[in-house]
Amino acid sequence: MPEHKNDAFRDMNIKGKIATVAGIALLIILVIGFVLGFYFFGMVGIFELLGVQYKSIWSLVVFVVSFFFLGLIVDLISKVIYKLFVRNITAKVKMFLIRFSIESASNWILLFTVDEFMNSIALSLKIEIVIALLLAVLETVFDSDKD
Repeated sequence: MPEHKNDAFRDMNIKGKIATVAGIALLIILVIGFVLGFYFFGMVGIFELLGVQYKSIWSLVVFVVSFFFLGLIVDLISKVIYKLFVRNITAKVKMFLIRFSIESASNWILLFTVDEFMNSIALSLKIEIVIALLLAVLETVFDSDKD
């Protein structure tokens, strides 16, 4: 009879682990959805303000998702470049200007790349630069990493 109680205890333990993993997975999905929603509505607002035309809402969704996931890779590279540039610099203004320049350039490269692969959204060079600068300002100001 004790073996039977152990089996029941192990089954409850497995069910608890499955519930925990499912809860964590749901939390991760919600966080990613929130971040993508923030990017999506931000891009919609920027595109509306700048008069960017797009064929459908789904083309905008593809643009934002592509921008977000490619941005993760580009952001890793730009952070390494930033750390290499500022490792011997102590002046806060110089560090800010270097970071702003790197963020602007990486955002523009990312926007240009995503725009070139999509036919349903057409960004002019001027609009790409304006969006890249705006995103660089937001990323630089709102980043919690205080170097």
